[in-house]
Amino acid sequence: MSEKVKKKKLTILDRIEKIGNALPHPATIFLILSVIIVVLSAILSAKGVSVTYEGINRANNNAVEMMTVTVNSLLSKEGVQYLFNSAVTNFTGFAPLGTVLVALLGVGLAEGTGLIGTLLKKLVMSTPKRLVTVVVVLAGVLSSIASDAGYVVLIPLGAIIFLSMGRHPLAGLAAAFSGVSGGFSANVMVGPTDSLLAGLTTEGAKLVNPDYVVGIQANWWFLIASTVLITVLGTIITEKIVEPRLGKYNGDVTVDESEMTISKAEQRGLRFAGIATLLTVLGFVALVAPANGFLRGTEPGIQGILNSPFMNSMVVVIALVFAIAGIAYGCGAKVVKNDKDVMNLMGKSMASMGSYIVLVFFASQFVAYFNYSNLGTIIAVQGADLLKAIGLQGIPLVILFILVVAFINIFMGSASAKWAILAPVFVPMLMNFGFTPEFTQMAYRIGDSTTNLISPLMSYFALIVTFAEKYDKKSGIGTLISTMMPYSIALLIGWTILLIVWYVFNLPLGPGIGIWLPGF
Repeated sequence: MSEKVKKKKLTILDRIEKIGNALPHPATIFLILSVIIVVLSAILSAKGVSVTYEGINRANNNAVEMMTVTVNSLLSKEGVQYLFNSAVTNFTGFAPLGTVLVALLGVGLAEGTGLIGTLLKKLVMSTPKRLVTVVVVLAGVLSSIASDAGYVVLIPLGAIIFLSMGRHPLAGLAAAFSGVSGGFSANVMVGPTDSLLAGLTTEGAKLVNPDYVVGIQANWWFLIASTVLITVLGTIITEKIVEPRLGKYNGDVTVDESEMTISKAEQRGLRFAGIATLLTVLGFVALVAPANGFLRGTEPGIQGILNSPFMNSMVVVIALVFAIAGIAYGCGAKVVKNDKDVMNLMGKSMASMGSYIVLVFFASQFVAYFNYSNLGTIIAVQGADLLKAIGLQGIPLVILFILVVAFINIFMGSASAKWAILAPVFVPMLMNFGFTPEFTQMAYRIGDSTTNLISPLMSYFALIVTFAEKYDKKSGIGTLISTMMPYSIALLIGWTILLIVWYVFNLPLGPGIGIWLPGF
């Protein structure tokens, strides 16, 4: 019986993959979607579609105001001018593009000199095979402290690690992706996301209590528990569903098992890289730790680190660490002799990104058109209005709220943009039911993270498709969505259940932060 159920589930995923991959090339899909948005914006604008809501106006010092948003037509005179005038800036201003290319300068250099390959060999030989999936998923969850660096560095590494151990590389990619993106809101440390969302939640709470302030540690205890949960779920889904479905890897990318030993030159290179990395880290500590550190923020305490030039430039920091370690390894292993070798390796890493750059051009136009039309805002506001109109209370309301956020997230990827719209609606509403703003914020974060894995509108989705194509030329959007669907469903259900457990036992969400407001 269990075999039949298992087979039925895999058949559904196979159908999703087949349908998805029957679609045109991902770049062509984004081109078609762009045309659809252009036409749809003109139709809805002509019909006068608009929404009015009370939201946080980030352009006016986060003031809570009544705002009216209408659909902007991309076929009006102004819209057509936007299509032509913004094409270049849409492309060059697409956040993942710069992030990926800058990080790849350092990571590509480390890979080109052989540092990453040697480190992976060491990992393969020293890590028990049964723990590899756990390590990859956990590393993905923890990478959120470094903002978006996990997408660029860890996800391709997950594929390489699995391939090195004779496992399917797409399973490693999926495991890392589930931790990096599906678990983006979880961590054992507070990070930039906590600070960003806390500020918006505070503005929503002030509509009820002008003196209410949400701290960055508001969800800390729950997020630590979430880190454990996501690691466990990600590991189970990878090993019990994704890997069996993918089967044995028979692709062109291989690892020579005879090379899975570390030579004396490589050992020397690792020592050089270790010393260089230690010195680099100490250098950054000297720039951040002191109160007047050059890369430290102006705020006191931990906020001075969380809201600092250091955290804002994490991608550059990651690139520098990899580049310096790679050069040191190359010198120690005698594969880098001069600066020409270094620059040639960097150029080689950039040459591999041609197809990604083409994909990004069309993806960036689609995202820009969607934002210009205001369709994302209108979907979010109407979803919020629908949720209010249903009239649920307590946990059923919280569960429905999570589901609505998860749905909206498929169309509107920015966590801060969505929360700027939803916080003034749901934070006061749930406060009237007795829930603390911190509890509402945590419910929002669950919905906001879990559907990242299956949303083509997620900024790095196109990059992950490109990573997958390296190991399977026939893979496409359908392959990625069907592979990540079990993770998305499991995380949504499991994470929601964890929140319900927290609710039932009235556990603290963070230091001194409960679920209920005083008097409830």
